[in-house]
Amino acid sequence: MILPTKHIPEDNALIGVGATLLRFLGQPTTVSNLWDRVRNEPNVGTFERFALASNLLFLIGAIDLRDGLLVRANP
Repeated sequence: MILPTKHIPEDNALIGVGATLLRFLGQPTTVSNLWDRVRNEPNVGTFERFALASNLLFLIGAIDLRDGLLVRANP
C-alpha cells in the first residue's frame, strides 16, 4: 500500500498520494488548507489516506512542520 506493486497502481499507493500532496504544496500552508485543496483529487479520496500520505512524507523528510504550517523540506 505504501509503494506501487503489480496489483496496486502508483496513484493508489501512498507514495502516489504523497506526490499529489507535494504538487499542491507550493507554498507554506496549514494542514486544513491543504486538505481543502486536495480533497477532490481522485487518488487522495479520504482524510485517512491524506493523513497517512502526510505522515509518510514527514517520515521520509519531504515535508516539515514550521510554525504550524506545512512546508516542503529543503533538499
